[in-house]
Amino acid sequence: MKITDVKSAVLSIPLKEATAFATSVLTEREYLITWIDTDDGIQGVGFAVGARANGEGHILHTAVQHNLKNLLIGQNPFAVERLWESMFESTLLIGRRGVVLKAISALDIALWDIISKAADRPLYYLLGGYRDKVPAYGSGGYYYDDDDELKRLSEEMERFLNKGFTSVKIKVGRLSPMEDAERVRIAREVLGPNVKLALDANNAWRDAASAINAARKFEKYDIWWLEEPVWPDNIAASAQIAAVLDMPVATGEIEATRWGFRMIIEEQAADIIQPDATVVGGVTEWMRIAHMAGCWDIPVAPHWNANIHAHLLAAIPNGLTVEYFLLEEDVFNFEAIVREPLHIENGFISVPQRPGHGIDFDEAAVKRYQTE
Repeated sequence: MKITDVKSAVLSIPLKEATAFATSVLTEREYLITWIDTDDGIQGVGFAVGARANGEGHILHTAVQHNLKNLLIGQNPFAVERLWESMFESTLLIGRRGVVLKAISALDIALWDIISKAADRPLYYLLGGYRDKVPAYGSGGYYYDDDDELKRLSEEMERFLNKGFTSVKIKVGRLSPMEDAERVRIAREVLGPNVKLALDANNAWRDAASAINAARKFEKYDIWWLEEPVWPDNIAASAQIAAVLDMPVATGEIEATRWGFRMIIEEQAADIIQPDATVVGGVTEWMRIAHMAGCWDIPVAPHWNANIHAHLLAAIPNGLTVEYFLLEEDVFNFEAIVREPLHIENGFISVPQRPGHGIDFDEAAVKRYQTE
């Protein structure tokens, strides 16, 4: 089998209303979609997420078409390890992380889609087949410019309960610690004592002392984990926070490659790691990171897109949970272009059993949101 063509497109999908977390306000989401064609007629599909619709998608598209495409044309997609190394090595000087790694991620996901389609098996089965359904937590609790924001938060927590979730995550870090503590209190009150509650700070604090001070105000609410308390490169501060707090610290959604995660693990900067397959270098690098974490008995709770991460978590024994967004909340609008949304019941996602990763894009929706 040989690769005959590599295509890509940038999509921008608007949110219904402005949505905020600690460090940013979102009005739309940007995605890169990639298609890899083969002479056997099998097409692989991959994707990556742009950074808050600031034009990153077009840089991703350029990286695919001008830096990476020619490395794949004429190659056997089954040689995925060699192709990953070729793409990474050829772009060392322009993007050892960030945009270029996202472009590599999208192409690597498409390669694995081809491989598992050719084998006529779902992706998770080829990667390890540890289980066929995975636990998921309800992700929400964003900030809105709304006079009744606390009421809105309470109602959202009720919806998670009604959907059968036994674990939930909300945002912190945009307000003062006292104001955020009130949001955490309301979430815990609605969810009750038996539902796990995680907090996501999105790099809100600039030093360990500030993060610890805020976290102390949340500890009494039995927190499952505190996510990204400081900037991702401030490994020393994250390690200090993890050593002091009773609640676990989670991080890694912006980190890339196994070397970045090795530093997090060796410095004991997190109790839970959160690699994102669309950021770290695709399925190939994600699996390396997950198995490396297994050597330290560190659980993996991947960031963001459940459509691909359900497969990856189902392939490993140290998978903790998958992040899931209620479609009606419109924070995660990726499934606006997907024909068949994931099936979730009582807090578990059933892994799609179609060959490949099972993500089937709606062509009309893709064209509708495609940018020039």
